[in-house]
Amino acid sequence: MVLFRKVRSRLIKLEKFKTYLIYALGEILLIVIGLLIAWKINDINESRKNRIVEVKIYKSLSQELNTNLGVLDSAIADYTKNIQTLQNTINYLGMEPAELTADAKSMIVNLNYHKTIVRDEAINSINATNKFEFIESDSLKKLIAAYPNELDNFNNQQIKIENIINERLKPIIEKHISLIEILPEDSYNYQRMKNYGNRSNYPDLLVSREYQNSVIDRLLQTKGQLSITKNLRNKTKIIATKLNQELNRS
Repeated sequence: MVLFRKVRSRLIKLEKFKTYLIYALGEILLIVIGLLIAWKINDINESRKNRIVEVKIYKSLSQELNTNLGVLDSAIADYTKNIQTLQNTINYLGMEPAELTADAKSMIVNLNYHKTIVRDEAINSINATNKFEFIESDSLKKLIAAYPNELDNFNNQQIKIENIINERLKPIIEKHISLIEILPEDSYNYQRMKNYGNRSNYPDLLVSREYQNSVIDRLLQTKGQLSITKNLRNKTKIIATKLNQELNRS
């Protein structure tokens, strides 16, 4: 009898242990589920916050790129016009002064150049800070990372053209052409200067190798700039379109 009592006692104790074990496992499971729910809620909140920052980045960049699209459209029109003007200028090389009209002379000494300012504040801010981490689209990241190089090519080509104008064309034109010719014709104040001032020497200018090479170089560099500008506009449009898709994403 004593033996059976001990066995039964052990069985009771064993049964309590199983119950306790099941209870303990249940508590652990509830804790794990609670942690998973809390982690998921935190992850959702973090994703929501990141999305808010991401949308702000996209809106700022989208505004900048849309501005650039308009600027680049104007630049393409300007460069196309400049190319035509320079090609017409080459046709006057070697002509006699009597053959040159007032419009032709104006074209020959034309030094006008409108520098195009392309905005890059938002794009540089993304590449230089941790804002890049908030962009989820890998394809958009690649486009944004490569865009500053496109801007550098555009700006460097502008510098080449400006150097040709300021360092080569301007000095040779000022050497042969008098600014007296642009003074008002009917002004008494400038009459003495017009009568006794040095006159322009178009024949020497037009046969000058330095002038001819500078005009041709400016033409070639402007054609190169037109190509770069069209490429930059295309890249800008691609990023702007991609940004709109991301902004419309639910």
